[in-house]
Amino acid sequence: MNQQYGKEERMWAMIVHLSALVGFIIPLGNVLGPLIIWLIKKDTSPFINTHGKEALNFSITVTIYAAISYLLLIVFIGALLLIALFLFWAIFLIMAAVKANEGNDFRYPLTFRFVK
Repeated sequence: MNQQYGKEERMWAMIVHLSALVGFIIPLGNVLGPLIIWLIKKDTSPFINTHGKEALNFSITVTIYAAISYLLLIVFIGALLLIALFLFWAIFLIMAAVKANEGNDFRYPLTFRFVK
């Protein structure tokens, strides 16, 4: 465990990743959750700022991938892509939250870096 970051910083970094789960309740909540928390907490810590940008970029990227997969439902491959995308999203979301709680940085794979 990395002790250079305080417990509160690590908690908020973890929450910013897990806030994407709001997407199960609110449409586009997977983007709004990380965006709102990042905007509120980005100036309190560089660690939270870094994890917030990473979580937001990943959420935007997954939303783009999901939109493309929905379009591909017409040719029946979209259903497989949506299942694979959901598994990819869930696994890496959990990994990022754990790394943030440990005080480590995490970079999501296959992510477009919109917010720098």
